[in-house]
Amino acid sequence: MMPLTLLNDDDRQHRLQQFDPRLRLIAALLFAVTVVSLQRLPLLLATLMLALTLAWHIGLRGPLLVKRLLAMEGFMIVLLITLPFSVPGESWLTLGPFSASTAGLERAAAIVLKANSVVIMLMALIGTLEPVVLGHALGQLRIPEKLIHLFLFTVRYIGVLSDEYQTLRQAMRARAFVAGSNRHTWRSLGWLMGMLLVRSLERSRRILAAMKCRGFNGRLYLINRNRWRRRDSLALLATAGLATTLLLLEQSL
Repeated sequence: MMPLTLLNDDDRQHRLQQFDPRLRLIAALLFAVTVVSLQRLPLLLATLMLALTLAWHIGLRGPLLVKRLLAMEGFMIVLLITLPFSVPGESWLTLGPFSASTAGLERAAAIVLKANSVVIMLMALIGTLEPVVLGHALGQLRIPEKLIHLFLFTVRYIGVLSDEYQTLRQAMRARAFVAGSNRHTWRSLGWLMGMLLVRSLERSRRILAAMKCRGFNGRLYLINRNRWRRRDSLALLATAGLATTLLLLEQSL
């Protein structure tokens, strides 16, 4: 089975567990909205340092953090290379007929800092929550139940579909299939995707029948209700104060 959280059971024993999951959701949303509203590079760098500090404190560090960011960083590198050449302004680099502007470089740097800050903070605050706990927190925040069902089922069965895919791929390798750039490869991959879809539909029917046998009627019951405590209120006030401070600094600088 694929891991459902970014940390294992031993590493997840951190101080964030003391707080209500709803607080972590609200704090992550407030942080993301604040960071997106900032434009000053020093403030964006400060938010990135804050996100990295929290991630390091709970165990998201080194290879684990880099591995999770690799997919996004590839896009960010392309952005850093291309955006300075597409924004008009004072030139700082000329390559033949192309000119990179300082304004374009600053804009690209701001986007990179914003994206990394928000993603790292989301991984630290939300990515370390168990999917069931996250689903209950979303339900208590009055998110539509159908969206919560879709989220929980998606997270639960990503690993199942991955195992099914690996089984089909192993069967193809057992028949000496070697991928290449030819018609046979593309046709085989098409059959692979088709079989994966067919097996997914068959499994979904069996799962639905099993759930109905256990009394599932389409509702999500919040069995373990989280309790909002005084420390959650204080943490929320501190988060709101930090967000307000950053926005005021943005206006004053």
